[in-house]
Amino acid sequence: MRKRDILTPIGITLGFIMIMLAIVSKSGTSGASIFMDISSIFIVIGGLVASMLINFKMEQIKLTRKVLSEAFHKNDQRLPELIGLFVRLSERARREGILALENELEEVEDPFIKKGILLAVDGIEPEVIKDIMDAEITAVEDRHYRGRSLIEKAGEYAPAWGMIGTLVGLVLMLNNLQDPSTLGPSMAVALLTTLYGTVLSNLVFIPMASKLESKTEEEVFLKQIIIEGVIGVQSGQNPRILEEKLSAFLSNESKAKQESDDSAKFVEESIHEA
Repeated sequence: MRKRDILTPIGITLGFIMIMLAIVSKSGTSGASIFMDISSIFIVIGGLVASMLINFKMEQIKLTRKVLSEAFHKNDQRLPELIGLFVRLSERARREGILALENELEEVEDPFIKKGILLAVDGIEPEVIKDIMDAEITAVEDRHYRGRSLIEKAGEYAPAWGMIGTLVGLVLMLNNLQDPSTLGPSMAVALLTTLYGTVLSNLVFIPMASKLESKTEEEVFLKQIIIEGVIGVQSGQNPRILEEKLSAFLSNESKAKQESDDSAKFVEESIHEA
C-alpha cells in the first residue's frame, strides 16, 4: 500500500525557508527582491531542459513526472506483517494443500506475492520460481535506475548551467567597464544563476535521487524476503521454522517489538480461554 511521504516536501520547503530567512535577515524584505532575476531563471531552467532533451529519449522524458512523484510516496508494507502473511499461508498449505492458497490471493494486494504464490500453486520447482522472481527483481532495478538517472542528470546539469549563466553575466559586465558603478550590481546578478543551479541541485534533484535509490534498495530487500517466503510455502516448510527463517531479516528493534506483540497476544488468548 502506497502512502504519501511528507518528509520530501517538508525537507524541500524547509530548505527554501532557511535560505529566505538568511536573505531577509541580512537584507530585509525589500532587499530580498535582488535575489530574483528572470534572465538567470531562464538560463538555468531553459538550459537544464535543453540538456535533458539531448541526453534522453522522449519516452524517458515523459516519465519525469511519474519518477518525481515516487519521491513523494512510500511503500507502507511492513516486514512483520509480511512474515505473518507467509506463516499463515504456510499453515493453510500444510493443512489443506497448496491448491487452497488460491483463495488467499483475494486478500493479497502485492502483485509480486501473488505471482509467486500462483507459481507455487502451479507446481513449479523452487529453483525455477526463484529464477523467475529474481529476473523480475533485476528488471525492477533496471527500470528504477533508468528513471532515477533522469533526476541524477538534472542534479549534475543544474550547477553547470548556473556557472554558464554566471559566465554570460561576467562577459556582459566586463563589456561595460566604463561605468564602475554598475560593476557591483552586475556581478551580483551574474552570480544568481550559480545560486539557482546549486540550490536546485543540492536541495531538490540530488536528495530526490538518493531517496529513490534508497526506496529501490528497500523494495528489492522486501522482494528477496518474499521469494524466501514463497519457496518456504511451496516446499512445505514448518510454519514456525519459516517464521524463524524470515525473522532473520528483521532488525533487533523489530524483533523485540514482535516478541512483545506475540507475548501480549499469548496473554490475551490465555485470558479468553480461561
